[in-house]
Amino acid sequence: MDVQDRFAGLTEFVATVRLGSFAAAARELGVTGSAVGKSVTRLEARLGTKLLHRTTRRLTLTGEGQVYLDACQRILDDLDGTELAMASGRDTPVGTLHLNLPAAFGRRHVMPILLELTAQYRHLDLSVMFTERTANVIEEGIDLAVRIGTLGNDADLTARRLGTQRLLICASPDYLARHGAPRSPEELTQRDCIIGWRRVPRPVWLLKDKAGGEVAQEVKVRHEFSDGEAILAAALAGEGLAQLPDWLIEKELASGALVPVLEECAGAEMPIHLVWPSSRYEQPRLRIVIDALAAAAQLPGSGFTPGSRARA
Repeated sequence: MDVQDRFAGLTEFVATVRLGSFAAAARELGVTGSAVGKSVTRLEARLGTKLLHRTTRRLTLTGEGQVYLDACQRILDDLDGTELAMASGRDTPVGTLHLNLPAAFGRRHVMPILLELTAQYRHLDLSVMFTERTANVIEEGIDLAVRIGTLGNDADLTARRLGTQRLLICASPDYLARHGAPRSPEELTQRDCIIGWRRVPRPVWLLKDKAGGEVAQEVKVRHEFSDGEAILAAALAGEGLAQLPDWLIEKELASGALVPVLEECAGAEMPIHLVWPSSRYEQPRLRIVIDALAAAAQLPGSGFTPGSRARA
């Protein structure tokens, strides 16, 4: 296929979606509405799929159209960023960066850094998805993800370790007054435990053994939440035991709102990484965010390393 033919209709399609009609896209591009409509129709024929639902009142994207639009937008963003960097003679972050972040950790410790960057770089835009699900970075078009936990071997991804989070088991004073503190890890199979969203059928918590190694202890599940803030709220309400990272419960431990239990076997650690698609060329917007997060992770209280209360 001729290179020019491969990109035929791309600009018309993106402009039509952005402006909402063939006529509006035509005015911006300086052509007729009929020409824009025919360009999009030829694009659909070449792709072998419908990109737009057409009615007399409006145009809407099909599922395939949304996927194609996202891909087109990333291509155009990359071109804009490269051209601006070449014109200015320096690396300038331009365009939309698509991020995947763990919910509670992302809101508390990553978003403040990202918003500082967008205030500094007015042409840097963000598209952020908060989820505890391990997204497929390549298939879902994600530029950068923060992963907590052990990484698998994936040759298509590049990873940079930022730090570690330390896990503690805790409960409210009310819960402990009613049920008492567990005296051994084995008791966790009989207690009300509040866990995060399960990726495997068997619910376990990571604990330390006497030799300092990590062991997976099965637990009895009462509540299961996909968000750390929800687990914290349930623990504070006296609903059961919870295993949470020290950065999330530092204030509650200091105030006595939560009490640590099984401290002799608590303290398992989980690595925190940035991951992104392996590429020969990284856009300035990606490099700047990676470098900013890496620098912030070295600061005290950043949330990327175990806190002082947890070490005590």
